[in-house]
Amino acid sequence: MIELSLIDKSIIIFFFVLVLAIGFAVSKKSSKSTSEYFLSGRTLPWWLLGLSMVATTFSTDTPNLVTDIVRTNGVSGNWVWWVFLLTGLLTVFVYAKLWRRSDVSTDMEFYELRYSGKAGRFLRGFRSIYLGIIFNVLAMAGVTLAAIKIGAIMLDLSAIETVLYAGGVTLIFSTAGGFRGVVYTDFILFFTAMAGSIGAAVYLVNLPEVGGIDSIINNESIADKISMFPDLTDKETLWTLLIIPFAVQWWSSWYPGAEPGGGGYIAQRMLAAKNENHALGATLFFNIMHYALRPWPWIIVALASLVVFPDIASLSEAFPNISEDKLGQDLAYPAMLTLLPTGLLGLVLASLISAYMSTISTHLNWGSSYVVNDFYLQLINKNANQKELVNVGRLSVVILMIVSSIIAISLTNAYQLFDIILMFGAGTGSIFILRWFWWRINAWSEIAAMLSSGIISIALTNESIFNLIFNDNMLPAYMKFPSIVLVTTLIWLIVTYITPSDDTETLVKFYNKTKPGGPGWNIIKNNSGISNQKEDWIVPRGIICMIIGCISIYSALFSTGYLIYGEINLGLIFLLITIISGYLLFKYSKKIMQ
Repeated sequence: MIELSLIDKSIIIFFFVLVLAIGFAVSKKSSKSTSEYFLSGRTLPWWLLGLSMVATTFSTDTPNLVTDIVRTNGVSGNWVWWVFLLTGLLTVFVYAKLWRRSDVSTDMEFYELRYSGKAGRFLRGFRSIYLGIIFNVLAMAGVTLAAIKIGAIMLDLSAIETVLYAGGVTLIFSTAGGFRGVVYTDFILFFTAMAGSIGAAVYLVNLPEVGGIDSIINNESIADKISMFPDLTDKETLWTLLIIPFAVQWWSSWYPGAEPGGGGYIAQRMLAAKNENHALGATLFFNIMHYALRPWPWIIVALASLVVFPDIASLSEAFPNISEDKLGQDLAYPAMLTLLPTGLLGLVLASLISAYMSTISTHLNWGSSYVVNDFYLQLINKNANQKELVNVGRLSVVILMIVSSIIAISLTNAYQLFDIILMFGAGTGSIFILRWFWWRINAWSEIAAMLSSGIISIALTNESIFNLIFNDNMLPAYMKFPSIVLVTTLIWLIVTYITPSDDTETLVKFYNKTKPGGPGWNIIKNNSGISNQKEDWIVPRGIICMIIGCISIYSALFSTGYLIYGEINLGLIFLLITIISGYLLFKYSKKIMQ
C-alpha cells in the first residue's frame, strides 16, 4: 500500500466533488424528457462528442488490457484491437451520416425502422436486453475489475470497498446528470486522463531501475517485445495477430465501441449530434485520438514494467496482499503506478478514477436507454409519460451497476472478457454492415446470426469438442475464430433466403429516410416508384476515404512509436506519410461532408 499525501488526497477529492457538482447542475434539464436524459436534445457539437468518445473508451481496464497484451505478446500484440481502426473509419465515412439521418433515439429503435412485423419488434426487445444488459454488464464488469485491482495494489482496498467508493460516486452522478452530465464531465475527464497517463509514462520510464527508453530497447530479456509488427517467421503469431484480424475480425465481430456499421454508445453520440456532419466529425476525431496517439503512454509503462516486475512471481512477491484469483499480467500497470511521486500520484489516481467514472457512466446511460426506450416503453407500458420513463431509466442505472459489480468481483483479468465478447460476436458484423445496403436482410437474419454465434462459441469452450475440431489432424487452434465466422455467416445467409422479406412499405420508408443508395436496393427502387430519385452512393468514396484514413492514422501511430524509440529517420518518414495522406483525406472527403 502507498501513503497518499495531503496534496494527492486533495486532487482526488477535488475531482470527485467537481463531477458530482456537474451531475447535479444539469440534473433538472436532463429530467425534462428521455430525449434530454439520453441524447441531450440532439444539440451537441462534434468536438464535444469526439472528446466524450475518447474519454469513454479510456477506461480503467484499457491500460491494464494493453499491459497484459504487451507483457504476453509484445507491442505487436496490440494488433488484436488496432485492427478495429478499419471498422471505426468505415463508420466515419459511410455510416455516421446514415445513423444521424435515421433520427432514432437508440440504435435498437433502428430495428423497427428497418424491419417489419413481429420479428422486428421481437428483435428490438431482445437485442435491448442482450446488448443493453448482458453484454453491457460484462463490459462494465471488466472496467470495474480493473478499478478493483488498482484499488487493491495502490490503496490496499478490498473489492467491495472499491466498488462502494468509486462505484457509489459514479452511480449518483450518472443517475442525476443523464447523458448531458456524462458528456460535460467527459470534457474535463479527457484532459485529466491524458495528463495522468503521459505524466506517468515519462516519469516511470526514467526511473533509475528502468534507465530510460534506450535501456528498455537494449534490454535483451525484453527485446522480442519491442517490435510493432508480428514476427513474420512465426506462423501462428502471424495468423493470430495480423492475418485473421485484418482478413476477418474487423468486419465480422461485434465489440463495444468498434461495432461494424456503428452502434452502441458510439451510435448514441452520433444520434446526439447537431447534424450529419457533426456526427461524422465526432467519430473521425475519436478514431484519430484512440488509435494514433493514446496507446503509447500505456505501452511505454508496460515495457518498463517488464524491467521492474519481469513475471507474475515478482508481482506476487511485491504485493502479497493480492489474492491468487486476481493475479495476472495486467496487475503490472497499477503496480508501476505505486512508484510515482507525490502530486503526480494524485493526478494519475484522479485520472484513473476519471477514466472509470467516464466509462461506467456512459455504459450505464447507454444501457438504461435500451431498457427504457426499447424494452419498457415497447413491451411494458406504451403509455408511460416522460417522468415515469426517466425514473425507470434511473432505476435501471442502479440495477446495472449492482449486477456488473457482482460479476467483476468473480473475474481474474480483462483479457477474459475481451476474448468472450469477440467470440460471441463472431460472424454478426457482416449483417450490421450489409443491412443498410441490401434490402433482403431481415430480422430473422440477425436472430439466426446471434443465436448461432453464441451456441457455437459456447460449444467450442467444451474441451472435447474443441480438440475434436482443432488439432494437428484438422484445423489449427488459431482458426477457431474464422471457423465461427464462416459457419455463422452461412447460417444467417440460408435463413435470409428461406424466410419472408420485409414488407415493401417498411423498406421504402427506411430508404426514403436514410437514403443509403447502392445496387442492393435496386429491386425495391424499381418496384416502388423511387427509382428516379438521384442520390450519390457514398460507399465507394467512403471506402477510399477509409483506406486513406487508415494509412494516415496508422502512419501517425508508427511515427509516434519510432520517435519514442529514438529511430528518428523512420519516425520522420511515417510522419511525412501521415501529413500527405491526411491532406489527401481532407481533399477527398469534402464531397461526403456536403
